[in-house]
Amino acid sequence: MSKRLAKKVLVIGWDAADWKIINPLLDAGLMPTLESLINRGAMGNIATLDPPLSPILWTSIATGKTADKHGILNFIEPDPNTSDLRPVSVTSRKVKAIWNILTQEGFKAHLVGWWPSHPAEPINGVCVSNFFQKQPKKKDDPWTLPKGSVYPESLGDTLNEFRVELGEISSAMLLPFVPDAAKVDQEKDKSLHSIAAHIAEASSIHAASTWILENRDWDFLGVYFDTIDHFCHGFMKYHPPRMEGIPEEYYNLYKDVINSAYRFQDMMLERTLKLAGDDVTVIILSDHGFHSDHLRPKKLPLEPIAPALEHSPYGIICMAGPNIQEDERIFGATLLDITPTILTLFGLPIGRDMDGKPLLQAFKEAIIPDYIDSWELVPGECGMHPSDIQEDPWAAQEAMNQLIELGYVDAPGEDKQDRLQKTKNETDFILAKVYAGSRKYPQAIALLEKLYRENPDAARYGLKLAHCYQITRNIKGLRQVIDELRAKNLKELPHLDFLEGTLLLFENRPRRALEFFQQAEKSISHMPHLHIQLGNVYNRIKRWPDAERAFKTAVSIDINNAHAYHGLAVSYLRQYEYELAADAALNAISLSYHFPEAHYHLGEILYHMKDFERAAQAFEVSISMVPGYKRAHQWLIKIYEEHLNKPEKATHSKEFIRDKIKGTITIVSGLPRSGTSMMMQMLKAGGMEILTDSIREDDDNNPKGYLEYEAVKGISKDNSWLINAEGKVIKVISHLLQYLPDTFTYKIIFMQRDLVEILQSQQKMLKKDATVFPMGLAETFKKQLAKTESWLNGQPNMEVLYVNYKDIVEQPEEQSENISSFLGTELDPSAMAQAIDRKLYRNKS
Repeated sequence: MSKRLAKKVLVIGWDAADWKIINPLLDAGLMPTLESLINRGAMGNIATLDPPLSPILWTSIATGKTADKHGILNFIEPDPNTSDLRPVSVTSRKVKAIWNILTQEGFKAHLVGWWPSHPAEPINGVCVSNFFQKQPKKKDDPWTLPKGSVYPESLGDTLNEFRVELGEISSAMLLPFVPDAAKVDQEKDKSLHSIAAHIAEASSIHAASTWILENRDWDFLGVYFDTIDHFCHGFMKYHPPRMEGIPEEYYNLYKDVINSAYRFQDMMLERTLKLAGDDVTVIILSDHGFHSDHLRPKKLPLEPIAPALEHSPYGIICMAGPNIQEDERIFGATLLDITPTILTLFGLPIGRDMDGKPLLQAFKEAIIPDYIDSWELVPGECGMHPSDIQEDPWAAQEAMNQLIELGYVDAPGEDKQDRLQKTKNETDFILAKVYAGSRKYPQAIALLEKLYRENPDAARYGLKLAHCYQITRNIKGLRQVIDELRAKNLKELPHLDFLEGTLLLFENRPRRALEFFQQAEKSISHMPHLHIQLGNVYNRIKRWPDAERAFKTAVSIDINNAHAYHGLAVSYLRQYEYELAADAALNAISLSYHFPEAHYHLGEILYHMKDFERAAQAFEVSISMVPGYKRAHQWLIKIYEEHLNKPEKATHSKEFIRDKIKGTITIVSGLPRSGTSMMMQMLKAGGMEILTDSIREDDDNNPKGYLEYEAVKGISKDNSWLINAEGKVIKVISHLLQYLPDTFTYKIIFMQRDLVEILQSQQKMLKKDATVFPMGLAETFKKQLAKTESWLNGQPNMEVLYVNYKDIVEQPEEQSENISSFLGTELDPSAMAQAIDRKLYRNKS
């Protein structure tokens, strides 16, 4: 068992809290409690998960697992007893939360307001569910304590006294939020009622949690406030600066609400920390941020989860306590890291089935955590509901449907059935997004294909499916979805232009991709990802100043976008602006620490700044994240041998490359007379090293040379010589590709040409009658090419670029750039283009 680092742990959740709002308040001295915590602890951004829906996220925080594992997938779910819908229930959670694990290990664990936590679980402490504080929907409705909202039940009457009713919120309490509250016409404008309800509910949660701190022994307390999130959804549109379309009257009335909500939260925090004591480790976090500037959407689409578009991808995290670093930054945190971190603080092992990691960087001591396979396999009472209460709501609904079909239960009305089906579709869509966010793309694609097939007019299903096809490089599937959506002439057309541009980038056609991105820019210029792709295109075609402008635009739209800063760093690097490049790379890393490419380019920048020690550190970080990062290993060899005099470390990288990393060989392939020799000549002119023995000499059919290697012909029997081709280019006709061993990775440039032209050229070369077309041979070649393409698609170690002979002859500069981009090497596209002799295009169909 690892050393216990914390006597007590207090976790406070502020839903939707964002540093963009907090930092100005800290600077003005208006959140003194949080400021004191930051000064004696560690803080940083914490990355949310997709989709950013609170019940899903807070369950991931509490379990260290993604939603496909923990089972909470929506705000609502079927009620198997009524065939209707109900708010999501904790009984649908399939795994142990942190308070269940602590209960099992004998710790005193308490919970207040967590979403979802109803009905309250029988843990080793007090559990107050997320129904406890809810105000009645109508003014005259009775306000009774919901059944199951407090465990143990015997504390229900005691804690009920601490609930704050809406009527207890006086007008004086509203004035900090709305100084001119007297001007509000409350018959027409119900905003003051909403503010009072939010204050009352937050006060109820605060009162229950402080009662526990004063009256119960404790090792762990988790408290959740939805206050900031509710205020933001209702009033962020009035927050300065004034948004276009917001009447000045309402802006002046409600512009202080958001800041006041944060200050109110800080005031409650002061009392909580005082009661908690000095020996406690405190973790304050949010599940996501909330757009508060020009990124605020002007209008939300009519979709069930549209409010999530107001959420920003980074929340806050702040940690303080006896064994927490002081005045430090936390990098690379995600919501999934909280439970592993709490387990480590208590000296408990982390489940290997958890998706997060402990935030070891925040600890004063160097700790090596312990691990077990899964806490789900550890027997014993853990304070979860009995198995007869726990259930999968959708499985239960399926069972109910079976009874309806058998005639044992009356069917629900059409309205109910329609609501259930829409909710089922939405839940499946959410699960697909969870799978995609967890990089489980086959599962995501299977769900999305079904949703899109059954709901062909739901463009968002098609767009998400296209995105998954894009990530998995399913070019055929992506093309099909784009074409289908275009045929519907939907309003999402600019997003299709964006996807089409991305598709063309996959096909290594950056100039054509640029046209689609520029078209999309006319309608969706507010999307930072569009400008990032524009910048990526400009970087690929070496238009560095244009790339710089595109990435700067992306940063101006979203100052927290790590990919925008990384692209900006690369564009500065290629323009020899090393100081600016270093700043941009560091910004990218501070926003997303697990970003191996950003660390790699930081290493390259520092090398050019002659800061060799720190350059080596950056490259070491990149290979710690991606051990097979060959270019980083090559840089380390150069630095350790030539600059730092550490040959033993260079040897480590050399041995790793030799033993662990497959070498890369560039292959030029296709049918004979498809243009393979021309491509070899282009690559040689562009600066690549060719493996050739010059045994086959040039002739009238190929006056510029074949550039072949004789041993290729016998590759089916002997491929031992292939080691000589590593890092070089070699020609292998399509028929022989199947004999390439899997001990290497291959970048294959596959030449395509009109089959009539190929056969005419072959006939002339063989001195046969070119006027007699060999139909049988043409059919055979056609089938062989289709078979080869299918085979190549299934080879994980082969990346293929299909190049059309005619396109090269007619567009030599663009095609040369595409090839250079595909190979990822610093070739000279201009020299490649000049190697093409158009006069040799002699056999045209």
